[in-house]
Amino acid sequence: MEQKAIIAIDLGGTRIKLGLVRAGTVLLTSQLDSQSGQGLQSRLPQIQATVNDMLAKAGLSAADLAGLGVAVPGIVDPVQQRVLSINAKYSDAPNLDLPGWARETWGVPFYLENDTRAALLGEWQHGSGRGYDNVVLMTLGTGIGTSAVIEGQLLRGKHFQAGVLGGHFIQNTHGNRCNCGAVGCAEAEASTWSLAERATTHTTYAQSMLCRYDTVDYEAVFRCAEQGDALAITLRDQSIAIWAACAYNLVQAYDPEVLILGGGVMASRNVIIPPIQHRLNQNAWATWGNVAVVPSLLTDSAALLGTAHLVYNAEL
Repeated sequence: MEQKAIIAIDLGGTRIKLGLVRAGTVLLTSQLDSQSGQGLQSRLPQIQATVNDMLAKAGLSAADLAGLGVAVPGIVDPVQQRVLSINAKYSDAPNLDLPGWARETWGVPFYLENDTRAALLGEWQHGSGRGYDNVVLMTLGTGIGTSAVIEGQLLRGKHFQAGVLGGHFIQNTHGNRCNCGAVGCAEAEASTWSLAERATTHTTYAQSMLCRYDTVDYEAVFRCAEQGDALAITLRDQSIAIWAACAYNLVQAYDPEVLILGGGVMASRNVIIPPIQHRLNQNAWATWGNVAVVPSLLTDSAALLGTAHLVYNAEL
């Protein structure tokens, strides 16, 4: 009997990724602008229409579905399938009856997980973490996401927040104010959402090539740094130092065999990975050897495959 398909949705800060997944294979994908500042309720009709369009293209109906899995950038309760807390994105999500929406729309069960935890699950089962029992993922993008598998178990914790708040490790007690309210979090010091302000308020911004860009993102920073722009080099090197410190903290906390780096910023992986690997080799207290730093293998599909895996396991 052929395995049923899964609707998998990854609610990113910039993009919403949608996929149909069957037996560890992504059949079809689509993307929407997240417009996350406007909440999730207003996006549900377009998400529904996009999923229905994918079903039609795949020649599938609701009867062919095993469930709907959603990855969310916040603290979630995967037992009650509720968003508990979410920061500066999809702020109405904790008040929505998402299981009811899935049931009324497609007649399927609903499953929820933190987005980085879902991405790690995808990488662990199908990507760079395959074959390991102790894995940590750090994603570098709009924010900084983290998650951990320890001794073959996805780390969740009593209150479902274990492992996923590495982006809010304090890196600089005199640093920038984070959108979580703390000062000097890794995200506030080195993530896409904080980059533009850090660039445009710098005293040398007007002399930098970065001032020619409508939006200062890491693609611009790495490109201009390669061309010798002083401010871009400063922002690049400061960010890599923060990411390396965050990686160091994750390794010290969770004792992984491998550290996977993912997210959109990893388009510059050849510049990012070597200094992080060097920092860990030099400083991590790992008496057994060196933690391998590797790039994500699945890029855009990791969270989709991870949520599908959760749905299949729950249905079995």
